[in-house]
Amino acid sequence: MMFEKYLIDTSIWIDIYEDRKGFHNEPLGDYALKLLATIKSQEIVIVLTDLLLRELEMNYSLPEINGMFKPFEKITEKIIATKEEREEAKKIALERNLPPGDALHAIIARDNKLILVTRDNSKPPLEPNLRAEARGFTALAWIGGLLG
Repeated sequence: MMFEKYLIDTSIWIDIYEDRKGFHNEPLGDYALKLLATIKSQEIVIVLTDLLLRELEMNYSLPEINGMFKPFEKITEKIIATKEEREEAKKIALERNLPPGDALHAIIARDNKLILVTRDNSKPPLEPNLRAEARGFTALAWIGGLLG
């Protein structure tokens, strides 16, 4: 199965915007920008979720957020989490002591067959079928029915 859409976790967008460095001074912003440049050059879809937008709104103004996404506007698609996904995320977050937002992004990725790109070690809250790591990023892809 080929995955053609990416869900980029909030931390990755912040890495780019703030040009953040890692604990060992790794250039996280540079890594993230190279990743997104590659995705853009291949015209692969980047999915923006309502959760991603809400998380960014906690720290940035709407003009700043729009500026983050502007270079990618031709390849973005928006997805709004369903009530069922939100309920499942709350349940999994409680059961596994995870941040609800992390669980929700994992569920959205699974349900929409997206590749979830994150640096967050609390992910994967679900057992991934595919896990690829490169330069501090983890790409996770879920294929339905793994929450059992």
